[in-house]
Amino acid sequence: MDKEELGTSEQKKGYSRREMLKMTALAGGGIALGASGLGTALELLGKDHPGDAEKQSMVPFFGNHQAGITTTHQSYGYLAAFDIDPSIHDVAKIMALFISWTRLAATLTQGKGEANGSNKELPPNDTNEARDLGAANLTITFGLGHSFFIKNGTDRFGLAAKIPKQLTPMPRIAHETLDPGISNGDLCVQVCADVQQVAFHALRNLIKEALVTANIRWMESGFLNTAKGKTPRNLFGFKDGTANVTDPEEQKKVIWTANNEPAWMRNGTYLGYRKIKMMIETWDRDAYSDQENVFGRKKDSGAAFGRMHEHEPVIISKQPANSHVGLAHRTGQRIYRRAYSYTNGIQSTTGNLDAGLLFISYQNKPQESFIPMLRVLGKSDALNEYTDHVATGLFAIPSGIRKNEYFAQHLFE
Repeated sequence: MDKEELGTSEQKKGYSRREMLKMTALAGGGIALGASGLGTALELLGKDHPGDAEKQSMVPFFGNHQAGITTTHQSYGYLAAFDIDPSIHDVAKIMALFISWTRLAATLTQGKGEANGSNKELPPNDTNEARDLGAANLTITFGLGHSFFIKNGTDRFGLAAKIPKQLTPMPRIAHETLDPGISNGDLCVQVCADVQQVAFHALRNLIKEALVTANIRWMESGFLNTAKGKTPRNLFGFKDGTANVTDPEEQKKVIWTANNEPAWMRNGTYLGYRKIKMMIETWDRDAYSDQENVFGRKKDSGAAFGRMHEHEPVIISKQPANSHVGLAHRTGQRIYRRAYSYTNGIQSTTGNLDAGLLFISYQNKPQESFIPMLRVLGKSDALNEYTDHVATGLFAIPSGIRKNEYFAQHLFE
């Protein structure tokens, strides 16, 4: 194929010569871009167009912001963290993983699987358990932890100068008993879908794709079902996410980062994470009125004390002492909640239910909103009698991925 033919082929597939050369250089450096090779790696730049029926259950992967943040809350979610393998010191290998992950995510969110090669003596490229289940509104959201940039005081990959302004290790908070093994991490991936098997299939294949470069550190799964147009409820029976902002202009103020961040991080956000174990048995024996006083909302309607309807503004003077809602609103800070409930069977030590909330929130200034709110709630929240925070994390979520680009590409330029 001569240069003219190559250029024409590139234009048809939608990727630039610059991108082709970059990926070819990576491959030439001995970096595997996935089992299906360089050609398949470039499938992330678009090919087939789905029909109208498929589009109804598809969330676009490419865009100004990453999907899975303000996307309509799906019924099932996984949150996982990865650590870069200690043997990896070459940033090009990390770039190769991000290229491969982007290609894979773009394929899976269209309800498609990896194409298998002709050699059946090799493992299949796709694990196949989600075949025929469609896209199910699958979203895949990627992030970076503080330890990706700096670990044990060391600039690991020469990127510390580009660390996001608000990305720090999570501080200690009162009334928490953290398990380091299920907290933090170099990378995070949030995978959500309306069919659990579709979500698990996506995460499973991302784990497989990361082999050698990044090892999974922890994985949590959750659910949060609700009637159409209603706010979902947590396992304490109260609505979760009532105060979320839905107006795009207000979301800019609360969620999306601006020009005060490094260029590669603008139009991104930060994911704040807490795994909150709920003392279900204690809660279930408490009086209905006590439960409402603890939350500061009516259990049935979701209305704040002194109000009739769920979305009416909170009246601070009507809030019971140290109620969850009252304390959160007194901070004056706003976050965007996207939590999931979890159940993990029975605790072997107590015989009680192992259940709770995978609290996930998005905000553009966690040092001024998420963390100060946690400090106030950790110190005085009436909910502390019924909960225990056992895991934590803070991750930078870069801006959306555009066609012809890959996750966090501009960090490396």
